[in-house]
Amino acid sequence: MAGLRLGPLLRYIDGSSATIWVETSRPGTVEVRCADGTGGTAGTFQIAGHHYALVQVTGLTPGTATPYEVFLGHTRVWPLSEEPFASLPPSVIPTPGPDAPVRVAFGSCRWAAPPTGEADPMGPDALDALARRVAADPAGERPGVLLLLGDQVYADETSDATRAWLSARRDLDEAPGSQVADYEEYTHLYYESWLDPQVRWLLSTVPTCMVFDDHDVIDDWNTSASWVTDMRALPWWRERVLSGLMSYWVHQHLGNLSPAEVEADPLYASLRDTPDGTDALRAFAARAEADAATVRWSYRRDFGRVRLLMVDSRAARVLEEGRRSMLDRSEAAWLREQILDGRGSYDHLLIGTSLPWLLPHLVHDVEGWSSVLCRGDKGARWARLGEKLRRGADLEHWSAFPESFDELAELIAEAGTGPEAPATVSVLSGDVHHAYVAEPTWPGRAGPDARVVQLTCSPVHNSIPLSIRLGFRFGWSAVARGLGRVFARHGGLGRPSVDWRKTGGPWFGNQLMTLTAQGRSAVLRLEHARQGEAGARLETVMETRLSR
Repeated sequence: MAGLRLGPLLRYIDGSSATIWVETSRPGTVEVRCADGTGGTAGTFQIAGHHYALVQVTGLTPGTATPYEVFLGHTRVWPLSEEPFASLPPSVIPTPGPDAPVRVAFGSCRWAAPPTGEADPMGPDALDALARRVAADPAGERPGVLLLLGDQVYADETSDATRAWLSARRDLDEAPGSQVADYEEYTHLYYESWLDPQVRWLLSTVPTCMVFDDHDVIDDWNTSASWVTDMRALPWWRERVLSGLMSYWVHQHLGNLSPAEVEADPLYASLRDTPDGTDALRAFAARAEADAATVRWSYRRDFGRVRLLMVDSRAARVLEEGRRSMLDRSEAAWLREQILDGRGSYDHLLIGTSLPWLLPHLVHDVEGWSSVLCRGDKGARWARLGEKLRRGADLEHWSAFPESFDELAELIAEAGTGPEAPATVSVLSGDVHHAYVAEPTWPGRAGPDARVVQLTCSPVHNSIPLSIRLGFRFGWSAVARGLGRVFARHGGLGRPSVDWRKTGGPWFGNQLMTLTAQGRSAVLRLEHARQGEAGARLETVMETRLSR
């Protein structure tokens, strides 16, 4: 019987066009029909026995919310007629108007919620709470775009239900055990996460932008050159990493692209022109894994006068000791070009990177110290200790790449200075399972004209032990800052090119931040997911104006 196995997901959107991603139960032609008579069609492409389509919808009217349906051949496959979908409002394509505010909601680290009725050890899901609010008032305030900043699925930390499913396929006593092993098992993770009824409806009606972080592949992915060497020696690793990259391209990356970028993508053209694109996609993933500089996962999106640059801070790394960099040379040049291109044509610059740029000072200094040890500056014994610490304590953020940290600081200062400077520059991040706001200053020189902030929001649906909560609280203290300088001095590290202070947080819990920009004004709101009688709901914890 014809149907959708996954989706629809509303992905790219502008004033007159949109893209909608689906996985179907069989090959065929997918059609999106809008209530205003517009729509689009696309044939499916096949990967590992699964059928996908990305439908481009054109001719939409700016400033409208247009209901749509999805057909596979002549069969309507969305909306679904059974509950709870029958009680939900129609899925719409909301096209932004020229003067409308731009609302960007963001967060990271979402572990799949258990089936309805089962106890949730992670607490209420912030995406589920957002879905309930939007469904309760479809014409009310909603995000113009939802940014998912990494760890959309957890390939290395599977649920009880997934482990049971895996055990029916293979022996979990053999590596990689209860972690996923291949493309088919990755698809199961996306089903578990995106078939949640409330979340499925939300993703059908709120546009999304996504980027990976480590758990989308494995914890500590690309931490160091020695880590990569050790992993490549494991017999199961190649299938795992290629499957992770393949499934990421299909489920997340393809929908990040604009219609023009999709049409110009040679891989997408190849997949559509062959009955089975598995080998072509696998070859692409193999090239990406072997040489990160051959593939760009980063991308740019403009929402009116808000520019988003989503930066790959996982796969684009240079890991050779002595040359370590968060971004390879090509990626760094791309980021600079996108920031400076048409400067003055945007009022707010958003730099999305799964890993925070500004961390608690103690963590920052320990990461820099570890990088010096691993480079061998203190000898082989210290280098082994540094690598052990780097892997064991996840010391791999921007501060673990000191030159990259300073280069980003200089680029932000350049972007935010002068008559064409935007009103705000915001670095949006997740990963660290708490939320905070930090603001940098540039000692010894005038700071940027723009207000610069690090906005970190995580998790959407996960947990953090009490010990880690206490550690992060301590990490921001004056005592911890002094302790961090001890590590920095031992490593021979000078002071970083910027100083910074925490101006909000830390906040713990399942949460989302929303940045609302209109003109040169910007307002930030943090909301926590709370469990109410009618289900999860969002409760405002903090709201503040960002623009000067």
